[in-house]
Amino acid sequence: MTAGTVVTVSVYPVRGCAGRSLPRADVGPAGLAGDRAWAAVTGAGRQLRGKDAPALAGVPATGDPAADAAAITAALREPVHLEPLGSRPDGGAAVHLVSRQALDRAAAGIVPAGCGADDPRANLVLDLPGDDERGWVGRRLRLGSAVLEVTRLPKHCLGVYAEVVQPGTVAVGDPVTTE
Repeated sequence: MTAGTVVTVSVYPVRGCAGRSLPRADVGPAGLAGDRAWAAVTGAGRQLRGKDAPALAGVPATGDPAADAAAITAALREPVHLEPLGSRPDGGAAVHLVSRQALDRAAAGIVPAGCGADDPRANLVLDLPGDDERGWVGRRLRLGSAVLEVTRLPKHCLGVYAEVVQPGTVAVGDPVTTE
């Protein structure tokens, strides 16, 4: 059953930094290629997180470790280098999906109790005119040639987290089909 379409594909190459939109992305077992691949690390060896260094959110990461380290160093006025993350930070799922409708509700101040309406940093923004992704936990989705299984709601309550069942490619305009 077609539930909607993919309207935005985004990756966040450096944990805590701004992402970048793409017309399409390859989706592997760990998620979208190039997503959350790097962490900024201080000279003292401390990995930086967005909540510890809010200025990271204003740095648009490109996926080029040298350029991104230089941009972060300039923004924080502290030398950093990038290290590979290796696994999903904080136990996050491979892919984060959120609907345009959920973003609109959040912008209007309509969010479940205890949840924030902050930038969800979603990999895929979907247009779901007649559906709500919060009811998809336990279901499989086909987006482009990739198949995802929705596993849970994120802590911040916008969207859903999914694991990759079948790697493939997802692009802006692809239909979202529930299985």
